[in-house]
Amino acid sequence: QVQLVESGGGLVQAGGSLRLSCAASGRTDRWYTMGWFRQAPGKEREFVAGISWRGGTMVYTDSVKGRFTISRDNAKNTVDLQMNSLKPEDTAVYYCAGVYKLVVPRSPQLYDDWGQGTQVTVSS
Repeated sequence: QVQLVESGGGLVQAGGSLRLSCAASGRTDRWYTMGWFRQAPGKEREFVAGISWRGGTMVYTDSVKGRFTISRDNAKNTVDLQMNSLKPEDTAVYYCAGVYKLVVPRSPQLYDDWGQGTQVTVSS
């Protein structure tokens, strides 16, 4: 069982930046892929970014490419999401997720472990 705890959310103006962090505790062996999802009110949870165990594969949804960067530090069991040039449509609760897979899944149904979420609000 892996526990995931997100931090770093908040309120920011459009064009600003935020950095989210997710700390994993418990057993995270090799091939533990991690990802970030978000869910806005009235919408389904959507994939934002994911990163493979060694960090060699990073996947982004089209709407955040060039603005968001995912990274991980396996020594610290953390995965971060640097969000730049934020837009009001990025407003959502952001969730960290993890699963033992060689690939980086985009579907939330394929992830086993979830954090509680952190709110990101971007004002116009």
